Amino acid sequence: MPPSKNKPTFQKQMFLNLPVKDLNKSIEFFTKLGFTFNPQFTDKNATCMIIGENIFAMLLVEGFFKTFIQKPLSDAKNSTECIIAISFVSKVAVNEIADKALAAGAKRTRDQDYGWMYQRGFEDLDGHLWEVFFYDESAAPKN
Repeated sequence: MPPSKNKPTFQKQMFLNLPVKDLNKSIEFFTKLGFTFNPQFTDKNATCMIIGENIFAMLLVEGFFKTFIQKPLSDAKNSTECIIAISFVSKVAVNEIADKALAAGAKRTRDQDYGWMYQRGFEDLDGHLWEVFFYDESAAPKN
């Protein structure tokens, strides 16, 4: 069946590309949080961090990252480029990963608890903002 002209056709995987200053330190940091890496896509310039079944973060050394862009590279420690949000199966799981991040050297950003949604935020070693959260869609406010 051909793709609909009214609906976008999405692929089955997502790759987030993030510049890092020190690849080994970034791998060590995210390993402490429980993430694993695909050795097939890991070398001195980059690694493929496995976030979920079809979700990956490519951690690219800044010099290598710059080969993919034409604009100046943002300094995530001084300006916000984006917030990476990952859902987890429970508040307990959110607390576990956030606590691991802080113990591994992350900086706490903000925490929120709306009852139906619970989140904790941190800044990684390169200044990228992460939010880990749990939400109960059935308890979310209705519009």
